[in-house]
Amino acid sequence: MSDIPNDQPLSDAAAGFAKEQLKSFIERIERLEEEKKTISDDIKDVFAEAKGTGFDVKALREILKIRKQDADQRAEHEAIVDLYLQALGMIGN
Repeated sequence: MSDIPNDQPLSDAAAGFAKEQLKSFIERIERLEEEKKTISDDIKDVFAEAKGTGFDVKALREILKIRKQDADQRAEHEAIVDLYLQALGMIGN
């Protein structure tokens, strides 16, 4: 955690600095966690609005997942799914 050996006590100034730095990290993380919660709530609201206008939320989530993939990754995944569906006789050759 620290480069200071355990048998050497911190000076008052160093301890004060470490305490303030720790407090700063904690407060920044707390602010970011609150922002993350706010954004998460906003996303839920958008999904609820989409559902209210008749869109299928599961389909929207699937589209979002697909859009995160790069084109090659997506094409490979689609080819594998098609191969499996053909093997199961669910789609024609």
